Amino acid sequence: MTLTQSLAKLIVCLSPTPATLEAAREGLLDFLAVTLPVLRGDLYDSGLNSLHQVYRADDQATRALLLGYAGHALDFDDFHPDFRGHPGVVILPALLALASQQPDISGTQFLDAYVTGVEMAGRLGLATGSQHYKLGFHNTATLGTMAAAAACARLVNATERQTAVILGIAATQSAGLRAQFGSDVKPLHAGLAAQTAVIGTQLTLAGFHGQPEKVLESFLSAYCAGQQQPEKLISGWGAPWRIVSPGLEFKPYPTCGGTHSAADAARALRQDWLQTGNSTDALITAIERIEVSFPPGGDIAASVRNPATGVEARFSLEYVIAACLLRGELRLENFTPAPVEADITALAEKVARCPDDSAPPDELNPAARFHQVTVFLRDGSLLQQRFTRQQSLKIPFDLQAKLRACLPDFTDVQRAEIVALSRLESHDSLPRLVDMLFVKQINAAPL
Repeated sequence: MTLTQSLAKLIVCLSPTPATLEAAREGLLDFLAVTLPVLRGDLYDSGLNSLHQVYRADDQATRALLLGYAGHALDFDDFHPDFRGHPGVVILPALLALASQQPDISGTQFLDAYVTGVEMAGRLGLATGSQHYKLGFHNTATLGTMAAAAACARLVNATERQTAVILGIAATQSAGLRAQFGSDVKPLHAGLAAQTAVIGTQLTLAGFHGQPEKVLESFLSAYCAGQQQPEKLISGWGAPWRIVSPGLEFKPYPTCGGTHSAADAARALRQDWLQTGNSTDALITAIERIEVSFPPGGDIAASVRNPATGVEARFSLEYVIAACLLRGELRLENFTPAPVEADITALAEKVARCPDDSAPPDELNPAARFHQVTVFLRDGSLLQQRFTRQQSLKIPFDLQAKLRACLPDFTDVQRAEIVALSRLESHDSLPRLVDMLFVKQINAAPL
């Protein structure tokens, strides 16, 4: 069997375990937490407003596009280390869009398809290796298109041949560049990927002809600079399932994941200072300069050095470190399309990037990434904290608290209802979720 045939067989034939479905429920809840504030307009997003001027969400493909954009608009959505991207915002919008016109889909079927999509995402990340991202591609967009396609194929019970065609249609349309980070196009990448997966599924079920073989092989050959490992797409599929191990990572901060251990280091440094009885104002006044070190290439995602807006600041190590030293936290309102804050910018100008050339390059093992923040004071003393990515991941994370932070105007009863719906345990949970996510978009009037 060819690679594509073997992969299609795995997607069609292997069923996730009950443990994976529980992990999928958490992923769905995180997606709802970060998507609803944008859809409801609680946090104004100019990009979604512009999209509504062009698109009306009265078909499945467009619903996937709009929902994918909204889910990634805050850059607060889940992350998968094997994928090196955000699987939920391409897979779930595609599945929800298909479910919006297929009321017979059960909650278990939906979660099963989601798990399959995450497995495909992780496998693609392993198969492409680090070069794909390093070349400038946005994995959420490129690999996400195929991950969402695999999930859609599973949801509609496509045959092995149909699944192969769906994957091929997705692969031939995969696109997205990291050069768009800090703009509305980055979340649009997620929407376009979800839309492509839906269209590929619809075309295939309608009998449209596409090549069932060698398209994925061609994609890997063309987009991985010779570093691809195709066997990782199929070897050990579901053993363990990628949604369980290494699992989805839920963001504690609304910034690029490549800034998080730097944020933790800066917050810890600030806390140590405050515990001595000194004030934040005294710390800022005393700072002469700041250095942040990391493995070579460890700042490839957080590439913005002088952000003009809060959206650009999500990808700025300098701004994130400064915000943590000044505020002690990173809040959604600090990372909106509004201009950056003057006091944070002033402190950020004192931050210098100092890659640690003694550390192995980040591309060899992103899981070993670290950030060390060193603050040099005017009196000649220094403050220093170092956080590894693994240390950051071990900090307790409360998904319910994140839901409260994203939906502060909701009552406890309303938030409890969202939690209950995300479990998809009752026959009407999925239809109610679909209504919650799509009704307002359907009513939005385009030009």
